[in-house]
Amino acid sequence: QVQLVESGGGLVQPGGSLRLSCAASGIIFSTNHMGWYRRAPGKQFELVAQIFADYSTNYADSVKGRFTASRDNAKNTVYLQMNSLKPEDTAVYYCKTLKSPNYWGQGTQVTVSS
Repeated sequence: QVQLVESGGGLVQPGGSLRLSCAASGIIFSTNHMGWYRRAPGKQFELVAQIFADYSTNYADSVKGRFTASRDNAKNTVYLQMNSLKPEDTAVYYCKTLKSPNYWGQGTQVTVSS
């Protein structure tokens, strides 16, 4: 059974930082490309970051220079370090496998507010 479990969300003030984690089980993690998505209220899913099996990364323009994706294959975990957070970063953040079949985590809420 495949499981992706996100954690690390919460309430943070503008300019603050959070680190999200996504722990995977039931897949061959090291060969999987992984993505971080978010969905803000009333908006569609947005691809925030990708981290590939070779550790290369790709980011949405809206987060480039502020967010960093990484992975620890020994722990079957991907991370999203989010710095200089803005209110518009408020959303539910999800991790997802990028190879078919696609699996999603349950999401973790990030709220950026003073």
